[in-house]
Amino acid sequence: MKFWILVIVICLLFDICDLSFCTFIIPSLIYYAITNAIYHMLTEPEKKDILELSHEQLIAWLVERNIEKYRADQILKWVYLRQADSFEVMTDISREIRTLLPRHFEIGRLAVERTETSRDGSRKYLFKLKDGKFIESVLIPERDHFTLCVSSQVGCAQGCLFCLTATGGFERNLSRGEIIAQVRDIKNELDDPMSLTNIVFMGMGEPLANYKNLISAIEVITNTDMGLRLAIRRVTVSTAGLVPRLLDLGRDTRVNLAVSLNATDNDTRTRLMPINRKYPLEELLKACRQYLPAPGRRITFEYILIKGLNDTVEDARRLARLLQPIRCKINLIPYNPHEGCDFDRPPEEVIQAFFKVLFDKNYTVIIRRSKGQDISAACGQLRARSLD
Repeated sequence: MKFWILVIVICLLFDICDLSFCTFIIPSLIYYAITNAIYHMLTEPEKKDILELSHEQLIAWLVERNIEKYRADQILKWVYLRQADSFEVMTDISREIRTLLPRHFEIGRLAVERTETSRDGSRKYLFKLKDGKFIESVLIPERDHFTLCVSSQVGCAQGCLFCLTATGGFERNLSRGEIIAQVRDIKNELDDPMSLTNIVFMGMGEPLANYKNLISAIEVITNTDMGLRLAIRRVTVSTAGLVPRLLDLGRDTRVNLAVSLNATDNDTRTRLMPINRKYPLEELLKACRQYLPAPGRRITFEYILIKGLNDTVEDARRLARLLQPIRCKINLIPYNPHEGCDFDRPPEEVIQAFFKVLFDKNYTVIIRRSKGQDISAACGQLRARSLD
């Protein structure tokens, strides 16, 4: 702006009708302005979302600039605990540092492309990422708290036949910051942020296929000093059965594990879930037996009931036998039909008969009723509509 004010002043000082001035001076000034702007665009560092930095990475960045290590704690508390949207509001940090930070970093928020709210209070968010990709999160009201269903990938590579997300294929992993932002942003818009108590990684994608970013995000989500302060016992990670990473999860963190099982024989499970070709039931259940949950907790097995495919009493009996050696609970999920899939939900009497077999075998078993039936409830449905 100052440059162009100078140009105007020069024009007033000279006779702008002079041919030589118009022919040579003004084009030279324009050329200089353009090349100067391009130079600054190429040499100025690209701003990075500070959500992408771990505590250790932020400390290293500060130390390189001779800034005290403890400033990292102050900055992250502002970002996660106080939900700051700018560095300027961080009043316990010197003005010099507050001026330096926005030259290198931004505090990102996800762009909300669309939301849908159900009669039961469930709210589905469609977020647009910086590269134009879309992901979904779902806020689910419970009796006295909220549960947030979080995505870990754009699309999914697992190809499960019953899942709408799989029909769109896999595009990329979410970054650590994009995972964290789903929790941070939605928590920030609640009247009582502390009412968000449960996080389930059951949204778009296979969480264990994005393992590094998953674990890094969970560390922030559950950090009580300078993170989002959710209890780790309230975080659940669901997997289609990536056996090697399943064992890593038990070693690296104390979150809850949910395994999407959905069949009691390899033929049926392979038809529904192609991952079963690589990690068949025998390997998956062996890993589950070796998995060490936190004291007092159990593995959850999710079983989607599909009419005429895996919903018989004999299926229920086989399931009881398969899971007998494992300390677990079972979630029965009647199939939620969606456009483009030929599967149907079983009749209520079939669901109850399946439940009774497991209940009589002394399993902790619940029938999980899908919420948000009057909106784009199926995982990936809102994203699919946005791509049409």
